[in-house]
Amino acid sequence: MSVDLHPVKKETFNTTEHVNVDPKGYLREVDTFQVTDFGLYMARGANHPRFGYLESWLLPQLSLRANIFHFREGIDERQDFYIDIANIDCQGDVWTTRDLYVDLISNTGEPIDVHDIDELSAATSAGLISGEEAEKAIDSTLVAVEGITRYGDDAMKWLKALGMELTWAEEVELTPVG
Repeated sequence: MSVDLHPVKKETFNTTEHVNVDPKGYLREVDTFQVTDFGLYMARGANHPRFGYLESWLLPQLSLRANIFHFREGIDERQDFYIDIANIDCQGDVWTTRDLYVDLISNTGEPIDVHDIDELSAATSAGLISGEEAEKAIDSTLVAVEGITRYGDDAMKWLKALGMELTWAEEVELTPVG
């Protein structure tokens, strides 16, 4: 089985200018940024064909980015949370992420699904990420899977136990496609 290898996805979150530069380089206006002692919350519209709104929490201590994609009607995706393993850095009002390929799909009460370990391996072999970054990705994945499993397959319960109580929008308005 061959892996469709892509370059490392990088994003920027500028809390002063209220913008997010997505992995493709598009400047996205952000509705909400919230900085806490444990991370950064972002909420913004998305003109993507599959989803119309995105909420994310950047958690640098854990190398995790927890996301809720608000899917459009007719899109059949089963996920409470989509969690990226990523290097996360903050310099003043600018946060950056460097995706480390591994993704976790969380449905509360069900075993966590780990995706794209093959991409991590291929990216490391191709020199897109360092061996140190690959080791960090594996360590972060193992910590998250163990923690979520220990807390009854409930990612939010695990994070709350670590002092990271994530809040999410009660209602969002989907951005039109295009």
